[in-house]
Amino acid sequence: MTSHTPADTFPRQYARTLRYTIGAPRSFSVAPDGSRVVFLRSRSGSDRANLLWTLDTATGEERIAADPAVLLGGGEEDLSPAEKARRERSREGSAGIVGYALDAAGTLAVFALSGRLFTADLVTGATAELPARGPLLDPRPAPDGSCVAYANTAGELRLTRADGSGDRVLAEPDGPNVTWGQAEFIAQEEMDRDRGFWWSPEGDRLLVERADDSPVGRWWIADPANPEREPAEVAYPAAGTANAEVGLWVFDLHGGRTEVVWDRTAFPYLGRVHWSKGGVPLLQVQSRDQRSRLILGLDVATGATEVLHEEHDDAWLELFPGVPAWTPDGKLVRISDEGGVRALVVGDQAVTGADLHIRSVVAVTEDEVFFSASGGAAETDPEPGWIAVGRISHDGKRLGWESANGRPFTSVTSAVHGGGITVRATAEPDLPGSLVRVARDLPEGLVVDDVATIASYAETPVITARPVFRFAGERRIPAAVFLPTGYDRERDGLLPVLMDPYGGPHGQRVVQAHNPHLNSQWFADQGFAVIVADGRGTPGRGPAWEKSIALDFAGATLDDQVEALHALAGEFPLDLGRVAIRGWSYGGYLSALAVLRRPDVFHAAVAGAPVTDWALYDTHYTERYLGDPAERPEVYAANSLNGYAAGLERPLMIIHGLADDNVVAAHTLRLSSALLAAGRPHTVLPLSGVTHMTPQEEVAENLLLLQVDFVRSALGG
Repeated sequence: MTSHTPADTFPRQYARTLRYTIGAPRSFSVAPDGSRVVFLRSRSGSDRANLLWTLDTATGEERIAADPAVLLGGGEEDLSPAEKARRERSREGSAGIVGYALDAAGTLAVFALSGRLFTADLVTGATAELPARGPLLDPRPAPDGSCVAYANTAGELRLTRADGSGDRVLAEPDGPNVTWGQAEFIAQEEMDRDRGFWWSPEGDRLLVERADDSPVGRWWIADPANPEREPAEVAYPAAGTANAEVGLWVFDLHGGRTEVVWDRTAFPYLGRVHWSKGGVPLLQVQSRDQRSRLILGLDVATGATEVLHEEHDDAWLELFPGVPAWTPDGKLVRISDEGGVRALVVGDQAVTGADLHIRSVVAVTEDEVFFSASGGAAETDPEPGWIAVGRISHDGKRLGWESANGRPFTSVTSAVHGGGITVRATAEPDLPGSLVRVARDLPEGLVVDDVATIASYAETPVITARPVFRFAGERRIPAAVFLPTGYDRERDGLLPVLMDPYGGPHGQRVVQAHNPHLNSQWFADQGFAVIVADGRGTPGRGPAWEKSIALDFAGATLDDQVEALHALAGEFPLDLGRVAIRGWSYGGYLSALAVLRRPDVFHAAVAGAPVTDWALYDTHYTERYLGDPAERPEVYAANSLNGYAAGLERPLMIIHGLADDNVVAAHTLRLSSALLAAGRPHTVLPLSGVTHMTPQEEVAENLLLLQVDFVRSALGG
């Protein structure tokens, strides 16, 4: 890690370094023969432009494979609106090379820069620009590296020869709102699927998504600070309204095409596509209510599909990274909630039990499945927040952990496996940043044969986080507590409290790591006892924990914040007469909800980019938890904020980026109107030109300072 600028304050450094992610290695791949590791990293902790790097596993030597400054001749990047939208969906704030794809041998890398197509030969070190009709998106090479397929902003899917000898269209839009080879908004934002086409292992065909968003309602995102600019048109599928029409086609390289057939009326969501060598292509499709899903096998010659597995859940079914997949000998690998346990299933056998909560499949080898997991039975966990990488034989009889010290109780932030090599980034609560180890597989799953450590150039934080982890209350709610640096109970007495949650689905905040807690520690150092609590609905504790919020955001998630606060007051110096709460996105919703519903507990709130009316949020997320608004209007009314506006008794600051196309500013404006109509004073802070990510350095820095000032004033301190 690199040193910081001496004049840095934490808010400035935190904002400038994109929360200390700049300069850290990321996006790892391993060549199938284990000879090299490919990754992205910028030159320093203050340079946002990622370079493409390789590491030789025989020598541990790192080498630059592609430098965007060289390839662009020192010019600035020019991103298309479509690429900016893709980065917003993936919460990507860096620059340069932000993604790449490899051929089957792991010797050729392809990537986009400024909407142009580039390749890097990872053996010779040569780079080249290929002819392409851009601005392009998501280029991916054929398995043999002979050509590259890519989508572009015109909605086309095109092929270009890797030797530069030609570029041609494979599919072009057959309607004004049709795209080929691009994941639709819902897939990118909510399904964690950013791909829209997939090569066959032989390189002779592609599976290609066709999306038509004509049925989707149009919203308009204006920039009030610049009234001369036209509003941006956004196709936004709000809860209860039409989604894009999504289909899948098999293409050969000569333009021949076959439509893939399944019951798209009953199962309109295309969640996952998997096509491995020697295996039938797999599709995972979901019903609109996400209570049912199918795993389908595809006949690429006819487009017909066969149901290989069907699953139903009375609450909902999650999508998971890495599955469905095949083992080399033809067993289906999936993650299932059957029996109330989130288990890894190989063939017809669940190979893990209730002691583990499976989160993803990292890789499938001849004999084993590599996976990430956390504790399933919280009573057996030493502390909350650990995430580990394990490996288990296909029959479930041999389990080991990818941990250098033989102990899984760390936080694995990312992991990949290939060619007998595992790359894992691990974090510890008392160590800044993460440590990326490259290791060879050894028997029993205990990796102690480290090949190399990939250096991080991320800056060292100017403060040190000191989380104290606890299971709070009868529900054993995972929590982390932060006290001011140098706090002395006899001298300083009870502290005003700042609850700092996300508190909702897919947002785990209590993790065994250092850097994710720096923001909370900084707030503590301003004179607060800060509590981060992961109540019901957050990931990592089992299906029942996550699904207990079905049809009930406003009850369960708020109740658990209150329970954690009161339980921790028995051990920590908490002044329960001075309690504030802050959060962003779902955390912003929860913060506003807290002062509206429980003013007896919460005395002030800062709500950033809150969802205030769930009917204004997207289909796939909202309907999963709250159902169809036409069928359950009472559920939407009970879980939205506007109906509680007349009950506001406490200071409330609402912050919202006016360019946010995920949680649009209408949420804040409608709540503010309801509060005004009820005669309830409140503060609204509009952020001109800011999206849901708030990447601008000055904005991010000053938001922290303004929040502290507001909370201090509201609590009388």
